[in-house]
Amino acid sequence: MNRIKENYFEDRLENNASVINPDEGEKLELNTISITFKVTSAMSGNQLGVYEISLPPMAIGAKLHYHRFMDETFIVNEGMLTIQVAGQEYKAPPGTVAYVPRFTPHGFKNDTNETVKLTLIFNPSQKREGFFRGLHETLSEVPVDPEKYLKLYNKYDSFPVDTSNMIPVRE
Repeated sequence: MNRIKENYFEDRLENNASVINPDEGEKLELNTISITFKVTSAMSGNQLGVYEISLPPMAIGAKLHYHRFMDETFIVNEGMLTIQVAGQEYKAPPGTVAYVPRFTPHGFKNDTNETVKLTLIFNPSQKREGFFRGLHETLSEVPVDPEKYLKLYNKYDSFPVDTSNMIPVRE
């Protein structure tokens, strides 16, 4: 029997790096919110997702929800983001990093009259691009179908804390 001898002492180096410039990445427009895919699930073997988000004045990114299988990190680049974690709200200026591990209820919004720009990181990514594409479709429908919205949320490891108040719109 021929066996390939495995080398336990030397690393096999590869170049699988991706360098994404500021103006690069697939961009989705969700009503007035924009999302740009920077590092995708396909690029990272489903280990990491990095997305740039632009929230216009008074926009809600997501109401309180949690994830079972992934952690989420927020990095505020411009503006003042309001981050909700469990029962507390934090005003997050540029440079703020908020790490939200799985099973931690969280949400985010822009309570100001200026645009907020942030980077969202999901680890592992759980094919988050599918979630954002589905969100684009679901939130484009008038009225938004809560059952369809919840089905999308649950498929992509997102669970609203209050299903009667989960659609990201201001009342």
